[in-house]
Amino acid sequence: MKNKIILLVEDNPDDVQLTLRALKKSKIMNEVVVAQDGVEALEYLFGTGKYAGRDTKILPQVALLDLKLPRMDGHEVLQRIRNDERTKLLPVVILTTSSEDRDRIESYTVGANSYIRKPVDFNQFAEAINQLGLYWLVLNEAP
Repeated sequence: MKNKIILLVEDNPDDVQLTLRALKKSKIMNEVVVAQDGVEALEYLFGTGKYAGRDTKILPQVALLDLKLPRMDGHEVLQRIRNDERTKLLPVVILTTSSEDRDRIESYTVGANSYIRKPVDFNQFAEAINQLGLYWLVLNEAP
């Protein structure tokens, strides 16, 4: 079975560490590629910039995308993912602290598969990541 990669697009180093800890606690041992902003995420997906030459046929099983990112926000990243033939079917889960209705509605309008608000409590966050991993990495059948 091929290794199922998780693309984590998150600019806050504390949130990156928190997510990695939560994945480990949930025994999700998938390779995690961390992109620190939207531009880096697209470079990874499309094999450009520092990821030039990467085999772009190998896509993540799921992308965990923060909305509030430097250089290019999560909605624009999602729009570019959905507008490209190579990535339009990639499952994208918005993982954000935003509880704004407009952010949630815009995320689904642009093509998010799921919208999860990061709980403040680590145990709740770890449980959310566990459920997310169970669904997107085990139960969901990718296109």
